[in-house]
Amino acid sequence: MMTRQKYAIRYENTVSGRFVRRINRFIAEVLIDGDAEQVHVKNTGRLQELLVPDARVTLQKISDPSRKTAYDLISVYKPELKWVNIDSLAPNALMKQYLMNQNYDLVKPEYTYGDSRFDFYMERGEDKYLTEVKGCTLAADPERGIGLFPDAPTKRGVKHLEELAEAAGKGYFCEIAFIIQMNGIHMVFPNDDTQPEFGAALIRAAKAGVQIICYSCHVEADSIRITGSVSDTGRYIGR
Repeated sequence: MMTRQKYAIRYENTVSGRFVRRINRFIAEVLIDGDAEQVHVKNTGRLQELLVPDARVTLQKISDPSRKTAYDLISVYKPELKWVNIDSLAPNALMKQYLMNQNYDLVKPEYTYGDSRFDFYMERGEDKYLTEVKGCTLAADPERGIGLFPDAPTKRGVKHLEELAEAAGKGYFCEIAFIIQMNGIHMVFPNDDTQPEFGAALIRAAKAGVQIICYSCHVEADSIRITGSVSDTGRYIGR
């Protein structure tokens, strides 16, 4: 269970542990009070810079007897960033809270447009809006406050950008929202070393009118909250 405040999530029933190894995309081994426990990883990204042996982690105990694992891995401690939230559901939950407070007439999650399903569709009067949310957990330059996306190739992410560009051309107000699940990171750059296609699609989307917004967050072991935002669209227009 997550307790929600304005643009914030606080996890209940949390415990601390030490990371041992990642067994597969969904399961990791963690030491809790010295005992080895298999836990659910709430993020299918690579997370290679975060999930290192003996890293401090926070887990949420889940009361569901039908589950194979009793804990969800929700955050990891990295010295230069402090706590990093790795819950892939958190960005959408935070963005929903934010959008519900922006005086839209309608906020609808999971909206199908064309061949894609976007995270949010909104209406205000006769205006129509589409927002796609991406969580950023990869820091490139903490001193300059720069993160990277994606940390693994995402064909779906490129497709979303292409469809947003098309929708913007048809009069929709479109936005890609980067929710930065780290402390001290305020801007997200495309990870061209991992997937240059995403960066190229981001440039095309910006030129088509898609807004690029980076949402900064404050992260603790058991919580995450939005603290501010930076509109970064202009950086891509001149490319």
